[in-house]
Parts: sequence; structure tokens; C-alpha cells
Amino acid sequence: MSESPTLEYILLVAHLVVGFLLVFFSAKAFTRTKYKPMILLAIGFTLLVLGETVVEYAFNFLQNENLQKIIEEGFEIAGFAVLILAVKKS
Repeated sequence: MSESPTLEYILLVAHLVVGFLLVFFSAKAFTRTKYKPMILLAIGFTLLVLGETVVEYAFNFLQNENLQKIIEEGFEIAGFAVLILAVKKS
């Protein structure tokens, strides 16, 4: 069963809003505390949100599903790596 385009866009927008709220609050926590791992959290969450949402659609022009998937997963893996670094530094 495939999703309707409307539902797909609603879910995409919801994902972006919630994801970037997380980024906003982690960046705000950094500006308040100047605690370096907080900026790493913001960067990691940004990479995850971009990899999960924007990158998936931004690289449609490549016409190569495997390459798109590699780029998307690369963003997500980089995001997780930065989050691990943030946790280790805290």
C-alpha cells in the first residue's frame, strides 16, 4: 500500500518541524550554557534531520536510487557519529 502524496508531504513537514525544534532547543541550550557538547548535539541532530528528510528529496535529480540512498545514509551516519562524540565529551 503506497501513501498518498498529501500524506507524504504532511509527514515530511511534521518530521522537519519536530526535528528542527530539537535542533533549535539544543542550539539554544548551547548559547545559554556555552557547553561545547551542546553545539555538537545541534550539529548531529541537524545532520540526522537533513538525512532523513531533505536529502532524500534533494538528490532526486541523480536518477540513481542507490547513490541517493548512500548519500542519505551518509548524512544519518555522520549525524550519529557527531552525537556519539557529543555524548563522549559530556
